[in-house]
Amino acid sequence: MLDSEAVVLAGHGSRREKSNEQVRTLAANLEGRLGLPVDAGFIELADPSISEAIGSLAPSATDVTVIPLSLFAASHVKADVPLVVNEARSEHDVSVHNGRHLGVHPAIVELLDDRAAAVEASLGVDREDDDVVVVVCARGSSDPDSNADVHKLARLLYEGRGFAGVEASFIGVTEPLLDETLHTVAKRRPDAVVVLPYMLGDGVLTERVREGAAEFDADYPYVDAGCGEPLGTDDRLLEVLADRFEEARAGDVSMSCDTCKYKVEMDGFEDDSGGARAMLRAMTHRAAHADRSEIDDEPHVHDAPEKHVAVCTNRTCAGDGAATVLERLRQAVRECDVDARITRSSCLGQCGDGPNVAVYPDGVWYGEVSPDDADRIATSLGTDRIVSELVSQTL
Repeated sequence: MLDSEAVVLAGHGSRREKSNEQVRTLAANLEGRLGLPVDAGFIELADPSISEAIGSLAPSATDVTVIPLSLFAASHVKADVPLVVNEARSEHDVSVHNGRHLGVHPAIVELLDDRAAAVEASLGVDREDDDVVVVVCARGSSDPDSNADVHKLARLLYEGRGFAGVEASFIGVTEPLLDETLHTVAKRRPDAVVVLPYMLGDGVLTERVREGAAEFDADYPYVDAGCGEPLGTDDRLLEVLADRFEEARAGDVSMSCDTCKYKVEMDGFEDDSGGARAMLRAMTHRAAHADRSEIDDEPHVHDAPEKHVAVCTNRTCAGDGAATVLERLRQAVRECDVDARITRSSCLGQCGDGPNVAVYPDGVWYGEVSPDDADRIATSLGTDRIVSELVSQTL
């Protein structure tokens, strides 16, 4: 293993500094385990950003591996982090590798089993002698692939461990919600119900899970109920992260592409399929959180501009004058006073027809754009019209 390797542990970022410190603690512990420099970087709401973390490591490294500290693969893992990684590859003279999220791993199943055992002990019950049902409660996502992994995790926790049942639930976004699941479980009249918050930090959502468990305990006096602790900084997470690092360095990062809503058109998610949509969504999301100067005071809102314009500045488009198009568009938007953000993008997959410009959320792509076209495109952004003769495709 090269001494010049380094790792960025990519956390989500939070207004609660305690949650950010947890990411930094895991990064420091992972550094000790791997014997390599490991820095924390954040997707939003905290500093440094992932890009800044890569930049600080790049001068002294030949390879930087980015590992998302995410439990499941939703949009941050599938779109936001890869976007930063691709940009870093063009900005730094270093090989940047994109690792896999934590996902479903035997060490995490064991960790959840221990969390359940701790609650059993506090309630004075034992799964060997009593009917104990576990309810795993995750955050919930708009990504069906991510939600499906919660159910898979619950099933793995059930197999061979003596529980009367293990159910998956969510605190929001999707169903079944925690309270619905608990009320359904109560109909079985188990001796005890163990609620496990499947979350890394002890934040707002974890507290909501605790409150839900407490309300259930009060509503059903014939069932003992208790809530476990989040995953925290348990050493078993380091085992998973070390595996993810080795996978990335071996080029063996496997994702569930067959059930990814960005790659496969799925019922109810037809508007999400297509890599370009995922990339543009990631760019818009990042732009909404670009100002990190007031992260302690600002709520986590997505105050994105009305229009987001991505200008491909990858190799072919760059040779066709994309940098000039980018600057002319920025100037034209300022002069027109249009609520739009103009950013660089990596390859849009239309090489040879550039410079390419994509407008989101309109889904309009322009090809062979010249600097002289900037004023017309900027004007169209404020009128919801398109420059038809430049359109190469629509999404």
